[in-house]
Amino acid sequence: MEDPILDIGDLHVNYAGLRVLTDVSLQVHAGETVSILGANGAGKSTLLRAIMGSQPVARGHINFAGQPIQRLKTEAIVRLGVVYVPEEKMLFGSLAVEENLLLGAYVLSDKQQVQNNLKQVYELFPRLDERRRQAAATLSGGEQQMVAIGRGLMSNPRLLMLDEPSLGLAPVLVDEVLDTIGRLKQIGMTILMVEQNVHEALSIADRGYVLQTGRIVSQGSAQEMLTDDMIHSAFLGATPTG
Repeated sequence: MEDPILDIGDLHVNYAGLRVLTDVSLQVHAGETVSILGANGAGKSTLLRAIMGSQPVARGHINFAGQPIQRLKTEAIVRLGVVYVPEEKMLFGSLAVEENLLLGAYVLSDKQQVQNNLKQVYELFPRLDERRRQAAATLSGGEQQMVAIGRGLMSNPRLLMLDEPSLGLAPVLVDEVLDTIGRLKQIGMTILMVEQNVHEALSIADRGYVLQTGRIVSQGSAQEMLTDDMIHSAFLGATPTG
């Protein structure tokens, strides 16, 4: 197997003087979708922020495409091709959908490439095409999540990191957003995802890791994790049969 595009080893991260992540090691290969599972407060979002350079690393390494990035600034990490779609979405509510999307392409200098990317986002999210002139603040929660993901795609990411993309959405919109992530996987996008809907996340993912109080306590293929007693009792509410 080729070297991983993302390689994390012996990662320790502190926050407000407390150790949040301890000895975390994980890998993501190009074209893979990997899910990070864990209860609230397990350190999942902290892990993504550490990868993006917005949370200082106390010890360990984060390599992207063979290059150490744990001391780089966030903008430099984005220029390498890592994109983070945070739980909060962080849209500019008074700006139109298309203006928000174009902000995601600030690292690109080729105007034709920007237009091509915009076309691809609208093909992926036809609803955003219909609302391209509408202020982001007037969209539904699901539509705002589509804008946040679409904005991330505008920069041609080599790694797309999604933090709770379905959080707070109505069930029908959860399905729509997760279906979209499944389509991104099918076209070869490399995805690292934190997602509260464990069964759905593992149904999309190739592999998964479980974080518990800042440590990796389990890992394996998505299929293995879907039939794992510990995963079921902790996240799915029942023990698998058969």
